[in-house]
Amino acid sequence: MNFGEIKNLLGADGDNLLNHVCTGILKDKIHLPGPDFIERVVEHSDRNNLVLNNLARLFNQTGRLAGTGFLSVLPVDQGIEHTASASFAANPSYFDPENIIKLAINGGCNAVASTWGILGSISRRYAYKIPFIVKINHNELLTKPELSDQTLFANVEQAFNMGAAAVGATVYFGSKESRRQIQEISESFRYAHELGLVCVLWCYLRNKEEFIKEGKDYHTANDLESQANYLGVTIEADIIKQKLSTLNRGFLDLKFGKTDTLVYEKLATDHPIEWNRYQVANCFMGRAGLINSGGESGGTDLQDAITAAVINKRSGGMGLILGRKAFKKPTPEGIKILNAVQDVYLCEEIKIA
Repeated sequence: MNFGEIKNLLGADGDNLLNHVCTGILKDKIHLPGPDFIERVVEHSDRNNLVLNNLARLFNQTGRLAGTGFLSVLPVDQGIEHTASASFAANPSYFDPENIIKLAINGGCNAVASTWGILGSISRRYAYKIPFIVKINHNELLTKPELSDQTLFANVEQAFNMGAAAVGATVYFGSKESRRQIQEISESFRYAHELGLVCVLWCYLRNKEEFIKEGKDYHTANDLESQANYLGVTIEADIIKQKLSTLNRGFLDLKFGKTDTLVYEKLATDHPIEWNRYQVANCFMGRAGLINSGGESGGTDLQDAITAAVINKRSGGMGLILGRKAFKKPTPEGIKILNAVQDVYLCEEIKIA
């Protein structure tokens, strides 16, 4: 897709998203993604050379974005997180893990993220062909009543022995169980870095009793998500996965925690790119990469995916991690959506805001 096709897909939001200039946190304050990101940013950190090698694999080994410093990742852990029936009934071929890996490869992705079981079932054939991100903890929906808790299903050493390039994990920040999850994943990330694995953290908010008020869902409030990002990089996540923000003022409206009115008046004013720039700022000004999620599958998946990619790229993000919008479609259509997202990052006319 060229610039004109991308702009047409954005529809009425095109000019607003493609021409906005950030005034809150300026672009020259951000450590931007790029082909030299490891040398310019990461090699100054405490990460050892094995981590740098695996990060280079993620950036450069395969996929249409190889060598750009941007990432396109296919995540398929929904068989646990949302049940296999809900995830794969629309396209039963993905009950077979090999088809998940083939979608990532044929879709031009840098890496594939999934469960220890899925990746382990085909690791000897594919672990050297495309970087694996092994998700080591999960929520599951077979417990009744349902729990909102992330439990360790695998460990770092298993991912290392599989030949993975990275481990992934989720912390439900804001939940009653979050302190335990933070401790578990902090220790897991410490060991992963010792072994040379990159660490990717899903920084999701979860507290249905406290974060939904008067019909508004503050799980995607920019100020709350951004603080979750900050906690994530504090336990040395190399890459943060976060949802796009849909509103703001979570601390103020829910009347908890601490904030500053400058966040809402100056730093993260009401524009999706300003909100995502504030997310990047809370990833140590981009020293840890921000990849935004693609979200649920619906009737406007191609447009929604393109919109998310434009917001992420122009804010200073590192890429998109998109799953359901791709694997819930017939394979050619899923590949088309993955390639369209990648085209945004390859499009030279779409620049930092």
